[in-house]
Amino acid sequence: MFDAMTDTKRRVKLYALNADRQWDDRGTGHVSCTYVERLKGVSLLVRAEADGALLLESKIQHDTVYQKQQDTLIVWSEADNFDLALSFQEKAGCEEIWEKICSVQGKDPTIETTQDIVEESEDERFDDLSDSAPPVELPLCEIGRLKEIKDLFITCMATPLNKDRLAEAIENDGYVRKLVKLFNLCEDLNNLEGLHCLYDIIKNIFLINKNALFEMLFADDIIFDVIGCLEYDPTLPIRKYHRHHLKNVSKFKEVILITNLELLNKIHQTHRVQYIQDVVLPTPSVFEDNMLSALSSFIFFNKVEIVTLIQEDEKFLPDLLGQLQDESTPDSRKLELVQFLKEFCNFSQNLQPPQKEGFFRTLTSLGILPMLEMTLMSEDVNIKQAAIDILTILVEFSPSVIREYILQQSSDTVTQANGSEVELMLMNVIIEQMICDTDPDLGRAVQLMGVIRVLIDPENMLPSLSKVEKTDFLNYFYKHSVQILIAPLLANTVDGEPARDDYQNAQLLAHILELLTFCVEHHSYHIKTCILNKDLLKRVLVLMKSAHKFLVLGALRFMRKIVALKDEFYNRYIMKGCLFGPVIDCLLDNNGRYNLLDSAIIELFEFIKLEDIKILIAHVVENYGKKFEHIDYVQTFKALRIRHSQQTEKSKEKPITSCITSVTVSTGRFRRDPRQIEDEEEIWFNNEDDEFDDGEAVVPHTGMTGSTEITASEQLESIGKSIDKKCEGSSTKIFGTTVKTTPIMNNNLAATPALSSSPEDSKNSSLLKKALVDYEGDSDEEEDENGDLKSPTKRPRYT
Repeated sequence: MFDAMTDTKRRVKLYALNADRQWDDRGTGHVSCTYVERLKGVSLLVRAEADGALLLESKIQHDTVYQKQQDTLIVWSEADNFDLALSFQEKAGCEEIWEKICSVQGKDPTIETTQDIVEESEDERFDDLSDSAPPVELPLCEIGRLKEIKDLFITCMATPLNKDRLAEAIENDGYVRKLVKLFNLCEDLNNLEGLHCLYDIIKNIFLINKNALFEMLFADDIIFDVIGCLEYDPTLPIRKYHRHHLKNVSKFKEVILITNLELLNKIHQTHRVQYIQDVVLPTPSVFEDNMLSALSSFIFFNKVEIVTLIQEDEKFLPDLLGQLQDESTPDSRKLELVQFLKEFCNFSQNLQPPQKEGFFRTLTSLGILPMLEMTLMSEDVNIKQAAIDILTILVEFSPSVIREYILQQSSDTVTQANGSEVELMLMNVIIEQMICDTDPDLGRAVQLMGVIRVLIDPENMLPSLSKVEKTDFLNYFYKHSVQILIAPLLANTVDGEPARDDYQNAQLLAHILELLTFCVEHHSYHIKTCILNKDLLKRVLVLMKSAHKFLVLGALRFMRKIVALKDEFYNRYIMKGCLFGPVIDCLLDNNGRYNLLDSAIIELFEFIKLEDIKILIAHVVENYGKKFEHIDYVQTFKALRIRHSQQTEKSKEKPITSCITSVTVSTGRFRRDPRQIEDEEEIWFNNEDDEFDDGEAVVPHTGMTGSTEITASEQLESIGKSIDKKCEGSSTKIFGTTVKTTPIMNNNLAATPALSSSPEDSKNSSLLKKALVDYEGDSDEEEDENGDLKSPTKRPRYT
C-alpha cells in the first residue's frame, strides 16, 4: 500500500457528479486495482493521500461503461445519476489502470470506451420501452410533499425515457400551475425550505428541455411567478430580485406606436425569456452546453415571428424610416428610432437566407441607405455608432446591394447655388467617417474599415454579375474614393518626415495601410496606377521613420506585398526611385536588435534571393552593397552578393539577342499578346517626359547611397532614351493600315508597333491603337498568378 501511495504515476483526483450536474472534488489519493474478497471481484481502490482513508471502492462490473478521455481521465457511472471520474497526474498511470479495466471486461485496451454507449437509436429504444415502462405518478402538490416531488424530479432526470415520461405527466396534469400556486403560498408563509425545493423543481422542468413545457412556463399570467421561484437559489447567500428588475427597472418604450396586440405581447415575452436565459438560470457548464437548446429555439422563433409581424405592418417601417430621414426630427428622437432599427436588424439575423434577403430588400426600397448616409454624419456619437452597426449588418449579408446603390449614386449630383457640383456618395461618407473618428481607440474606424474591405473585395461579388460588378465598382472606387482614403497618408508625408506621429494618427495610418495592402493583393491594375501616379510607395516608406513600430511594420508589409507580385513594372519603379533606401536605413538604425522589425526586413531580402528576382538583386547589391557588407549575423546579404556576381558572369557570356514584335494576327482578329501589357507599361515608365498626376515625378531617395556607379539606373535611362528614337523596321498591312515594328535591342522589351502617318490611314491608325489596348471588361482581375492575361482571345471593343 505504501509503495502505491508513494508512486506519483498512480496519483489521482476523485470527482463525483452532483445533482446540479457539477463535478465535486472528493479528494486526492492513489489508485490501485486489486481483488476484493468482500466484493468478490477486481475493484478500483482510491486511498487518501493525507491519511490513507478509503475514498473509493468500486467493483469493475462487466457491463459498466468506462471511458478514457484526454489521456489522463477515466469516467464511468457507478449507478443511476452517480457518475465518477479519476483524473490522473500522469498519462502512464491512466494507461496502466485502463489496461486492467479492459482486461477484466475482456476488451482491447486501445479502445477509449469499453461498451457501446448507444447500441440502438433513441427512437428505437423508446419504442421498445414505451409500452413496458410505467407512467410517472406525480405526488399531490402540497407543501409537506415538496421534498418528495423534488427527489422524484431528480430521479427521473437520470434517463431520457423517464425524463419524457415526467414531461408528459407535467403537461397532462397541468402541474406547472399547481406548483405556481404552491409557490405563492410558500412565499406568503415565508417558508424558505419549501421555496428552495421549488427552485430545484422549476429548474429541473427547464432542464427537461421540452418546448411544450416552455409554452406553459412562459404564459403571460404565470411567467413572473416562475421567475420568482428561480429567485430562491439555495446555493446563493443573498436572494436575487429578478421580478423587481423586470417590472420597475427595465422599462418598455414604444418608439413607434404598436397597434398589433399579438406583436406587443410577443415582444414582452421575448424580452422576459431572454432575461431568464441570460441572467436567471445558472450558467451551463461544459457538460451542459446543449441542455437548454429548446429554450434557445423558443427565443429564436419568437424573434423570427416579431420580424415577420413588423414586416406585415404596412405603416410601421415607412413611418420609422420617414422620421429618421426628416431633418426636423430632434437628435433625441433619432437616437431612439435608430437604436430600435438596430435591434430590429439584429433580430433579422435569425431569418433564413431567402427571408433575410427579402427583408433587406424591403428596407432598401424604403430608403434605409440614404438614411444611413445622414445618420453616419450625425454629431451624436450614439446615433453614429448605431448607424455603423446597422451598416455592418447590411454589408455582411449583401454587399452587392450596397455596391449597387453606390454605383447608382455615381451619376447623381447636386448643383449648388454657385454652380459647382457636389457628388453624394455613401462610399465617401464611410471613408470620411473612418478618417475623422474621434474615438481615442478608433473603435468606429476599425468597424468602418471592415465595411470598406468587404465592399472592395472581388471575391464576394455576385458570380452572375462578377465581371460587370468588379469592373464598374473598382473603376468607381479608384476614380471617386481612393484619393479620400489616401489623403491623410499623403498629407502626413509631404516633407519626407512624418508630420504627425502621435499614437492616434499612427493607428489611423496603420488602418489605411492595411486597406491599401489588401488592394495590392486583389486589385493589381487599378492600385498599380494609383501607386505610380501618386508615387505612393515612396510616401508610405516615409512612415518607416515613425516612432511606432506597428506603423513601421505596416509600411514594410505594404512594400513586401508589392515585391511579392514580382511585377516587372513595380520592380523598375522601385529601382528608379531607389525605394529600398528607407528599408536599408531602418535595418541599420535597428542596429541588429533581435526583434520583429529586423526579421521582417531580412525576410524581404530573403524572398528576393529565393525567388531570384535578378533585376532587384542587381539593384540592391550595386547601390547598397557597402551599407550591409558588415551584416554577418545572417547569410542573406552575403548570398545576394554571391548571386549578383554569378549573374554578372553569366551575362558576359550570353550573346546579344533582339526581340520579336508582339503584334500577332489570327483569323482576322487582333489577339493581344500577354506580354504586350508589360511592354506598354515599360515604355510609359521609361519615358522621361511623363509626370505624375500631382505634378511630382518619381525621384531617387536622397541620402540613400554615396555610390555614383548605379549600373541598373544607367541601363534604365538608356532604355528610356532608346524608346524615344525613331528607327526603321519591318512593316505589315492589317485592315489596310501600315504597321511598322521597331526592334529594340538588349532591353528585354517586345517591339512596339508604330503607325504610319499617312493621312488616309489616320482614322484606321487610331482605331488600331484603340483595338490593341482597349478590351471590353479588361481589368486586373483577369490576370493569373504570374501577371499574364487569362483570356488573350477576347474581342476588342471599338469605340
